[in-house]
Amino acid sequence: MVKSFQGVRVVEPKKTDAPIMVKDHMSTNLVTFYPEDSIDHVLDMLTKRKISGAPVINHDKKLVGIISEVDCLKEIIKGKYSNTPSFPGKVEEHMTKDVITLSPEMSLFDAAQKFLELKIRRFPVLKDGQLVGQISLSDIIRAFPKLRETTW
Repeated sequence: MVKSFQGVRVVEPKKTDAPIMVKDHMSTNLVTFYPEDSIDHVLDMLTKRKISGAPVINHDKKLVGIISEVDCLKEIIKGKYSNTPSFPGKVEEHMTKDVITLSPEMSLFDAAQKFLELKIRRFPVLKDGQLVGQISLSDIIRAFPKLRETTW
């Protein structure tokens, strides 16, 4: 019988190099709208896709705004007063035009800070002026439990 005199070996837990960048946690398969789309269409799509807002792009695929459920409420209220069951208003009439965007290279921690500071539910993500994705508050929340094992 051979005995080892090396002692007990301690195996270090492997650290995962989980990415903590916006680009690794953003949504890329986006629903987008055009400024001339009707609010009826937006409400239909938001309901079907179970989302609360989406980027608005022009025909050159450039970001021109963002539309949310809250923006759509303006048209719904207008419809209530005029007693119309449809909402023919256009996206461009109700969308937010001054959109704050994030970079795909931004750290998830910096993005989380932006969510806290600005109290916004989603940010379009632009790279070289092109819309490449969107990150939501939910995306941030879902990412952090997966990062427990990483070096903060």
